Amino acid sequence: MSNTPRQIECTIPILPVSHLQAAIVFYTAILGFKADWGCHEGSSIASVSRDGCCLMLSQTGPGTPRSRVWIGLENESLFHDFRKAGVKVHQEPRNFSWAYEMKFEDPDGNVLWLGTEPRKDLPFEDADV
Repeated sequence: MSNTPRQIECTIPILPVSHLQAAIVFYTAILGFKADWGCHEGSSIASVSRDGCCLMLSQTGPGTPRSRVWIGLENESLFHDFRKAGVKVHQEPRNFSWAYEMKFEDPDGNVLWLGTEPRKDLPFEDADV
């Protein structure tokens, strides 16, 4: 056991977006996040959160590489909610030994990689690997 005190409080993904105000509308109105700070006109970075977990959105220029963020879930209900809201599907649900996962894209091409515990009623796709 280490005697070193904990140093890291949390990690917060920062997603590059081409238009901050449009991204805030997508994350709040479509995905159900809450606007935390920096959401006023003229800001270049903002924070949104849902269930106590934050994402930062940062306005960037053209050509900025897109990001991926893993969002661990208690159950797969957000898979259905996001699909019903018309969010672009990047990957249909797949069952692996590490997670049952589905991927969505925001309007800027950032991937929201959602996952739950693996499903016991489906075979693992990585079983032969």
